[in-house]
Amino acid sequence: MNCAPSPATTGITVSATLSLCAAILPPGSGKPEMYAADLVGLLKEVADFDISVAAYPEVHPEAKSAQADLLNLKRKVDAGANRAITQFFFDVESYLRFRDRCVSAGIDVEIIPGILPVSNFKQAKKFADMTNVRIPSWMSLMFEGLDNDAETRKLVGANIAMDMVKILSREGVKDFHFYTLNRAEMSYAICHTLGVRPGL
Repeated sequence: MNCAPSPATTGITVSATLSLCAAILPPGSGKPEMYAADLVGLLKEVADFDISVAAYPEVHPEAKSAQADLLNLKRKVDAGANRAITQFFFDVESYLRFRDRCVSAGIDVEIIPGILPVSNFKQAKKFADMTNVRIPSWMSLMFEGLDNDAETRKLVGANIAMDMVKILSREGVKDFHFYTLNRAEMSYAICHTLGVRPGL
Protein backbone atom coordinates (compact mmCIF):
# COMPACT_ATOMS: atom_id res chain seq x y z
CA MET A 1 0.00 0.00 0.00
CA ASN A 2 1.55 3.29 -1.12
CA CYS A 3 0.78 6.00 1.43
CA ALA A 4 3.16 8.67 0.14
CA PRO A 5 1.41 12.06 -0.04
CA SER A 6 0.69 13.56 -3.43
CA PRO A 7 0.83 17.32 -4.10
CA ALA A 8 -2.98 17.37 -4.07
CA THR A 9 -3.13 15.96 -0.54
CA THR A 10 -0.17 17.70 1.08
CA GLY A 11 -1.30 19.63 4.13
CA ILE A 12 -4.53 17.66 4.53
CA THR A 13 -5.00 15.86 7.83
CA VAL A 14 -7.22 12.78 7.99
CA SER A 15 -8.13 11.51 11.43
CA ALA A 16 -11.34 9.53 10.88
CA THR A 17 -12.66 7.18 8.22
CA LEU A 18 -15.80 5.22 7.41
CA SER A 19 -14.41 1.98 6.01
CA LEU A 20 -16.80 0.08 3.75
CA CYS A 21 -16.54 -2.84 1.36
CA ALA A 22 -17.54 -2.51 -2.28
CA ALA A 23 -21.18 -2.26 -3.25
CA ILE A 24 -23.02 -5.47 -4.05
CA LEU A 25 -21.32 -6.93 -7.09
CA PRO A 26 -23.24 -8.14 -10.14
CA PRO A 27 -23.38 -11.92 -10.67
CA GLY A 28 -20.28 -13.29 -12.38
CA SER A 29 -18.05 -10.33 -11.55
CA GLY A 30 -15.98 -12.27 -9.03
CA LYS A 31 -15.32 -11.47 -5.41
CA PRO A 32 -13.27 -8.57 -4.09
CA GLU A 33 -9.72 -9.33 -3.05
CA MET A 34 -10.05 -7.12 0.01
CA TYR A 35 -12.82 -6.84 2.55
CA ALA A 36 -13.65 -4.13 5.07
CA ALA A 37 -11.80 -5.94 7.89
CA ASP A 38 -8.65 -5.98 5.71
CA LEU A 39 -9.03 -2.26 5.02
CA VAL A 40 -9.42 -1.52 8.74
CA GLY A 41 -6.25 -3.47 9.49
CA LEU A 42 -4.29 -1.64 6.81
CA LEU A 43 -5.50 1.75 7.99
CA LYS A 44 -4.48 0.96 11.57
CA GLU A 45 -1.00 0.07 10.31
CA VAL A 46 -0.72 3.53 8.71
CA ALA A 47 -1.96 5.55 11.70
CA ASP A 48 -4.29 5.41 14.67
CA PHE A 49 -7.31 6.50 12.65
CA ASP A 50 -10.75 6.74 14.21
CA ILE A 51 -12.54 4.11 12.12
CA SER A 52 -16.25 3.45 11.69
CA VAL A 53 -17.52 0.34 9.90
CA ALA A 54 -20.88 -0.89 8.65
CA ALA A 55 -23.22 -3.21 10.56
CA TYR A 56 -26.42 -4.90 9.42
CA PRO A 57 -29.22 -5.48 11.97
CA GLU A 58 -31.25 -7.39 9.36
CA VAL A 59 -28.22 -9.16 7.82
CA HIS A 60 -26.19 -8.11 4.79
CA PRO A 61 -27.78 -9.40 1.55
CA GLU A 62 -24.63 -11.37 0.64
CA ALA A 63 -24.06 -12.90 4.09
CA LYS A 64 -24.42 -16.68 4.35
CA SER A 65 -26.26 -16.34 7.66
CA ALA A 66 -26.95 -13.92 10.49
CA GLN A 67 -24.16 -15.56 12.50
CA ALA A 68 -21.67 -15.25 9.63
CA ASP A 69 -22.60 -11.59 9.28
CA LEU A 70 -22.06 -11.02 13.01
CA LEU A 71 -18.66 -12.74 12.87
CA ASN A 72 -17.69 -10.47 9.99
CA LEU A 73 -18.51 -7.43 12.12
CA LYS A 74 -16.44 -8.95 14.94
CA ARG A 75 -13.49 -9.28 12.54
CA LYS A 76 -13.78 -5.59 11.64
CA VAL A 77 -13.86 -4.60 15.31
CA ASP A 78 -10.97 -6.93 16.18
CA ALA A 79 -9.00 -5.33 13.32
CA GLY A 80 -9.36 -1.95 15.03
CA ALA A 81 -12.74 -0.39 14.23
CA ASN A 82 -13.87 2.11 16.86
CA ARG A 83 -17.60 1.91 16.21
CA ALA A 84 -20.17 0.49 13.80
CA ILE A 85 -22.89 2.40 11.97
CA THR A 86 -25.87 0.31 10.97
CA GLN A 87 -27.68 -0.02 7.71
CA PHE A 88 -30.95 1.89 7.95
CA PHE A 89 -33.87 -0.01 9.44
CA PHE A 90 -37.51 0.71 10.27
CA ASP A 91 -38.12 -1.98 12.89
CA VAL A 92 -36.59 -0.69 16.13
CA GLU A 93 -36.76 -4.16 17.67
CA SER A 94 -34.46 -5.51 14.95
CA TYR A 95 -31.80 -3.01 16.04
CA LEU A 96 -32.24 -3.77 19.74
CA ARG A 97 -31.98 -7.54 19.14
CA PHE A 98 -28.91 -6.98 16.99
CA ARG A 99 -27.28 -4.82 19.66
CA ASP A 100 -27.86 -7.59 22.22
CA ARG A 101 -26.34 -10.16 19.85
CA CYS A 102 -23.29 -7.92 19.39
CA VAL A 103 -22.77 -7.78 23.16
CA SER A 104 -23.12 -11.58 23.39
CA ALA A 105 -20.53 -11.98 20.60
CA GLY A 106 -18.01 -9.80 22.46
CA ILE A 107 -18.38 -6.82 20.13
CA ASP A 108 -17.68 -4.01 22.58
CA VAL A 109 -17.90 -0.90 20.38
CA GLU A 110 -20.80 1.50 20.02
CA ILE A 111 -23.41 0.33 17.51
CA ILE A 112 -24.80 3.57 16.07
CA PRO A 113 -28.25 3.20 14.51
CA GLY A 114 -28.67 4.42 10.94
CA ILE A 115 -31.88 6.43 10.56
CA LEU A 116 -33.41 7.09 7.13
CA PRO A 117 -36.02 9.87 7.18
CA VAL A 118 -38.33 8.87 4.33
CA SER A 119 -39.65 11.50 1.95
CA ASN A 120 -40.07 9.20 -1.06
CA PHE A 121 -41.60 5.89 0.01
CA LYS A 122 -41.21 4.20 -3.39
CA GLN A 123 -37.50 5.01 -3.38
CA ALA A 124 -37.12 3.85 0.23
CA LYS A 125 -38.88 0.58 -0.62
CA LYS A 126 -36.51 0.05 -3.54
CA PHE A 127 -33.49 0.65 -1.25
CA ALA A 128 -34.99 -1.67 1.36
CA ASP A 129 -35.54 -4.46 -1.17
CA MET A 130 -31.91 -4.17 -2.34
CA THR A 131 -30.47 -4.21 1.18
CA ASN A 132 -32.59 -6.83 2.94
CA VAL A 133 -34.39 -4.26 5.11
CA ARG A 134 -37.94 -5.11 6.19
CA ILE A 135 -40.60 -2.43 5.89
CA PRO A 136 -43.27 -3.00 8.57
CA SER A 137 -46.87 -3.16 7.32
CA TRP A 138 -47.86 -0.21 9.54
CA MET A 139 -45.31 1.94 7.72
CA SER A 140 -46.65 1.01 4.29
CA LEU A 141 -50.11 2.03 5.49
CA MET A 142 -48.80 5.40 6.71
CA PHE A 143 -47.65 6.26 3.17
CA GLU A 144 -50.67 4.80 1.39
CA GLY A 145 -52.33 7.31 -0.94
CA LEU A 146 -49.51 9.86 -0.68
CA ASP A 147 -47.79 9.25 -4.03
CA ASN A 148 -48.72 12.74 -5.24
CA ASP A 149 -48.42 14.54 -1.90
CA ALA A 150 -44.73 15.24 -1.27
CA GLU A 151 -45.27 17.60 1.67
CA THR A 152 -47.38 15.13 3.64
CA ARG A 153 -44.87 12.36 2.86
CA LYS A 154 -42.12 14.51 4.40
CA LEU A 155 -44.18 15.10 7.55
CA VAL A 156 -44.99 11.40 7.89
CA GLY A 157 -41.36 10.41 7.28
CA ALA A 158 -40.04 12.96 9.77
CA ASN A 159 -42.50 11.80 12.44
CA ILE A 160 -41.56 8.15 11.95
CA ALA A 161 -37.85 9.00 12.25
CA MET A 162 -38.47 11.14 15.37
CA ASP A 163 -40.44 8.33 17.01
CA MET A 164 -37.61 5.89 16.27
CA VAL A 165 -35.02 8.24 17.78
CA LYS A 166 -37.15 8.76 20.90
CA ILE A 167 -37.61 5.01 21.44
CA LEU A 168 -33.92 4.30 20.86
CA SER A 169 -32.93 7.13 23.22
CA ARG A 170 -35.02 5.53 25.95
CA GLU A 171 -33.09 2.31 25.27
CA GLY A 172 -29.80 4.07 25.99
CA VAL A 173 -28.73 5.06 22.48
CA LYS A 174 -26.86 8.37 22.53
CA ASP A 175 -25.58 8.79 18.96
CA PHE A 176 -27.40 8.50 15.64
CA HIS A 177 -26.39 8.48 11.98
CA PHE A 178 -28.89 10.08 9.58
CA TYR A 179 -28.97 9.00 5.94
CA THR A 180 -29.91 12.34 4.39
CA LEU A 181 -29.85 11.35 0.69
CA ASN A 182 -29.06 14.99 -0.10
CA ARG A 183 -32.12 16.14 1.86
CA ALA A 184 -30.41 17.54 4.92
CA GLU A 185 -33.38 19.78 5.73
CA MET A 186 -35.42 16.80 6.97
CA SER A 187 -32.67 15.61 9.30
CA TYR A 188 -32.10 19.18 10.48
CA ALA A 189 -35.81 19.59 11.28
CA ILE A 190 -35.85 16.26 13.14
CA CYS A 191 -32.82 17.21 15.22
CA HIS A 192 -34.27 20.66 15.92
CA THR A 193 -37.59 19.17 17.06
CA LEU A 194 -35.74 16.73 19.33
CA GLY A 195 -33.89 19.62 20.98
CA VAL A 196 -30.53 19.42 19.21
CA ARG A 197 -29.26 22.89 18.29
CA PRO A 198 -26.07 24.03 16.53
CA GLY A 199 -23.35 24.80 19.05
CA LEU A 200 -25.01 22.94 21.93
